[in-house]
Amino acid sequence: MARTFTSESVTQGHPDKVADIISDAILDAYMKRDPFAHVACETCVTTDYCMVFGEVTSEAIITTEEIEKIIRDTIKEIGYDNPALKFDGANCEVISKLHSQSPDIKQGVDGEETGAGDQGMMFGFATNETDTLMPYPIYLARKLTNKLTELRESCVIPYLRPDGKAQVSVHYDDEGNVEYLEAIVVSTQHDESVSDNQEQLHKDIREKLINEVIPQNLITENTKIHINPTGKFEIGGPHGDAGLTGRKIIVDTYGGYARHGGGAFSGKDCTKVDRSACYMARHIAKNIVAAGLAEKCEIQLSYAIGVADPTSVMVDTKGTGVADLDFEKIVRDNFSLTPDGIIETLDLRHPIYKQTAKCGHFGIEGLPWESTDKAEDLKKYIK
Repeated sequence: MARTFTSESVTQGHPDKVADIISDAILDAYMKRDPFAHVACETCVTTDYCMVFGEVTSEAIITTEEIEKIIRDTIKEIGYDNPALKFDGANCEVISKLHSQSPDIKQGVDGEETGAGDQGMMFGFATNETDTLMPYPIYLARKLTNKLTELRESCVIPYLRPDGKAQVSVHYDDEGNVEYLEAIVVSTQHDESVSDNQEQLHKDIREKLINEVIPQNLITENTKIHINPTGKFEIGGPHGDAGLTGRKIIVDTYGGYARHGGGAFSGKDCTKVDRSACYMARHIAKNIVAAGLAEKCEIQLSYAIGVADPTSVMVDTKGTGVADLDFEKIVRDNFSLTPDGIIETLDLRHPIYKQTAKCGHFGIEGLPWESTDKAEDLKKYIK
């Protein structure tokens, strides 16, 4: 049946993404000094204010002054370096309320074998719609926001400010193939120089962003293109809306195209399966699709806090999988699903996390869970 599906993405300057990036910047700082640190760092931002809070247990000593410098440098790196924006790295108030991890949690995580850092269910997904094996709507939406940031940082469009969003509505035909785009929405913060010249902004966004990123064969005469549909967008970022870590979990994953277990990623170390098991589930799903065992694949893993082995493994190929295969057995036989096994397989004890909060957790080349190194081994199951 024909259908239209929509996904959105946001730029690094969106207030919730600012919070995500700060949380992961602090995580990376601990991972760089102590790969076995336990970190659960949350961030909230608003007008001229940033607070980090949560739990850290580590042999590394990072002082309050160092935490403050990480926060301020990260805010400026994102693009908030102008007091006129009512949120800038040099002048905003910064508060740190990090403290040690609960010993009740620590006793279940630390041991001969690492137990899961929390209970819950985690999903991973892959589809052959794109070369990155990501769903097409989130693939395009993320390309738009990443390019929008690039256009701002390179000053190709010099009046852009850090906050922005993109949304793409993809129409699929009766066979499930991408047919055309129903709608494209781009909202971008800008300085006052173009507030009364939205026609110039529309022209620049259409020519330098949309035409450069979106395949033109997918844009029809009926494709609706909305650029800053409410008019001027001067006030944005944390001054326009408060931001919190973990409020962009759909943006961070598959744009709503696949299910989500509810756990956020940023600020959490790799013993927390909210994050690492989602990365492993994506790794498994991507290898199954890359091997040709299915055109689409959704993986669910679930865990009990303090327990190493998953409480369940589910594989759903949406009716596209090779017939008569026991996919759950294939997964259990070929992938290590304990926290230690996931960490070792994906080599997660490194400061690699801030980049995921910035540019996307999935579909980004070079991230270890995006590897399809198991695909050749999995092809043996095709008879």
